[in-house]
Amino acid sequence: GIIIMTLSETINGMVSEDYKERFIAEYQQLVIRYKGLKKMLDNWDKNELAFTPTCPRSTYNMQIKAMTDYIAVLEARAVMEGIDLEKSFTESEE
Repeated sequence: GIIIMTLSETINGMVSEDYKERFIAEYQQLVIRYKGLKKMLDNWDKNELAFTPTCPRSTYNMQIKAMTDYIAVLEARAVMEGIDLEKSFTESEE
């Protein structure tokens, strides 16, 4: 199964000398942030938010679309550059 990562777990990859490891860390961070925002928006839709959002929904909609596009670009680049993004989520460093 897929391991749920936290942002702090991506630090080693982020500061790696290997650009492929930095790329994977960038992707992991983006997906973690995307999932967080998506969960917030899903809760908003169910009227289950524990807080009142500062920005209008349209602003968050633009953000989630940009993140979705960004994920798609990184996934396309990963295929072209031979970077295994699936492995990045299923194998831990230790």
